[in-house]
Amino acid sequence: MTIPLHLQTNHSDEWAAYVERRSIQEEGCANSVPPKDGETKDKPPPKDGETKDKPPPIEKTVKIEQASAILIKAIVWLWFGYLAIGKLHILCGRPGCGKTTIGLKLAASVTTGEGWPGGSKSEPGTKLGKVVIWSGEDDPADTLIPRLIQSGAKIDRVYFVRDTTDIDGSREFDPSTDMDALRREIRRIGNVKLLIVDPLVSIVRGDDHKNGVVRRSLQPLADLAAAENVAVLGISHFTKNSVGKDPIDRVTGSLAYGAAARIVLAASKNEDDGVRIFCRAKSNIGADNGGFEYTLKQSPLAENPDITASYVEWGKAVEGEARDILADAEGTASESSGCALSEAEGFLREVLKDGSVEATQIKNEAKELGISSATLRRATKEIGVTSTREGGIAEHGKWFWKLPDDSDRNGLRGSKNPKMLTKNYGHLRPVVSILGMNPTSESDFDEAEI
Repeated sequence: MTIPLHLQTNHSDEWAAYVERRSIQEEGCANSVPPKDGETKDKPPPKDGETKDKPPPIEKTVKIEQASAILIKAIVWLWFGYLAIGKLHILCGRPGCGKTTIGLKLAASVTTGEGWPGGSKSEPGTKLGKVVIWSGEDDPADTLIPRLIQSGAKIDRVYFVRDTTDIDGSREFDPSTDMDALRREIRRIGNVKLLIVDPLVSIVRGDDHKNGVVRRSLQPLADLAAAENVAVLGISHFTKNSVGKDPIDRVTGSLAYGAAARIVLAASKNEDDGVRIFCRAKSNIGADNGGFEYTLKQSPLAENPDITASYVEWGKAVEGEARDILADAEGTASESSGCALSEAEGFLREVLKDGSVEATQIKNEAKELGISSATLRRATKEIGVTSTREGGIAEHGKWFWKLPDDSDRNGLRGSKNPKMLTKNYGHLRPVVSILGMNPTSESDFDEAEI
């Protein structure tokens, strides 16, 4: 402490008072200085190796909701049994069978509310929806839009995903990273009912043969479908050399593709006769069988005759399990050796040799004998079975099958494998009245067919 000049002489009382005042001032200044990091007036700063005080951790909780508090709701269908709002779907098939064109035909029906196979209608509230398409393989200008026009779409209700813009500028859209931005755009457009991702494999970040990788990659897409009330349709392929296997196992990549999708649709064609089949291979929310025949056609655009585009024309409905339907279409069913088909032909000849039999009874008996619906349907074509209705229309009438007039009633001539006819089908010969039956058109036969 520096002593002032006027106190440097011996003034003991004044000196004592001065010292006391300075001590109080220095103590107050020290108290006014904020403590250093980790230091308080009463507590020294932590030593090396010690940590500062931390707030207690927040306890993790799990939300559990009582079932009675959850409001139940019905599935809303764009196309009943095949396309559901808020769900993820996959359409897979062999190369060249027109999967993308099928997707565009479905998109056209979303924009018009019409044109669904079998005359189905969109549910109220889902008509005249909009469609968003991302395609990593085809050009909208020269391929996709012409196909949409030929499919009857209202193209002002169709949108194509183009580029993505971020802090680094504009770049190509990447479905594996840009899903949140896509969700915002879908919400901005409004009334989007269908999102098509083609090909679906583009959304996977990593090895698409690993279940975990695929599930994590598809989850944002499924979340988008649920949050925005959009049906999502991903286009995929069948694995090579998988003909004859279960359709779900044929989806290229990990089995997680088929597991994540609520509905899996399949398409294929017969290389020999060109028959094309579209069917349900799996559904967690409805029927998982049946389908439709379809044809791929090409024609010039009415307003641009220099441009030719392909489109789908739906055919008759088919019944049966997807594996049987596809095997029949691809010619790879167990009847490829001729045995199963010949057995089905022999069964039909034997059952029908005494006259017409109700179609439902024939189907049930064939099923008990292990004859698949696809094989039975093919056999009806091979031997020319015709169908007629008795008793009126709708629930008041029944369909009956019969052999053509010039068929061999003994069931022995014209069979590809007469030995197969030695099997006893005698128990399947009911007595049926055919009074009042009249020849029907080919379309009626299609309705009654397997």
